[in-house]
Amino acid sequence: MPKQKTIGLLFIDGFADWEYGLLAASAVEWFGARAVSLTPDGRPVSGISGFRLTPDRSAGADENADLDAIAVIGSDRWAGEAPPEVAELLRDVAMRDGVVGGICAGTLALARAGMFEKARHTSNGRDWINRHIAGYAGDHNYQDVPHAVSDGKIVSAPGSAPGTFALAFLKTLYPERNGELAEMRTLFAREYAEPS
Repeated sequence: MPKQKTIGLLFIDGFADWEYGLLAASAVEWFGARAVSLTPDGRPVSGISGFRLTPDRSAGADENADLDAIAVIGSDRWAGEAPPEVAELLRDVAMRDGVVGGICAGTLALARAGMFEKARHTSNGRDWINRHIAGYAGDHNYQDVPHAVSDGKIVSAPGSAPGTFALAFLKTLYPERNGELAEMRTLFAREYAEPS
């Protein structure tokens, strides 16, 4: 039996409630992963909805040596004047050949950590990401698309694409599970099919 993979989902105050549900639930229910919630200091945070999240642990690299993957969930605070510093954790997961993903403003944490230097990626728009981190390493690799982009072990998406973010992230983490991924894609897409 294959080893159970552990995915960390990193949240900060004001996290976007819609950006992580498909990824976290699908990873656990369909793929048997273990999902753990992280915050920079291990303290509770609140989402845009006001829902409060009490994390399993902090985002310290030493506390997360078991992570096979990390997903940075968006919040306007990633674009603020003093965003949390999480580059060490992201680099640590990447150095272990783990999957590193970011959605919406969570992509700013990846840009700050240099994750896009050699990876095609997307975010909430080329102008948007450059407005927050002008001339970041890898800005020439930006893909102006409305869906998730994966390149190697790096996955990124605009905030409007939680479905393709979940799919791309899980496809990168579980490349051998094409059947389940195709079924998942069909299930997610059904909602957008035109009624007959």
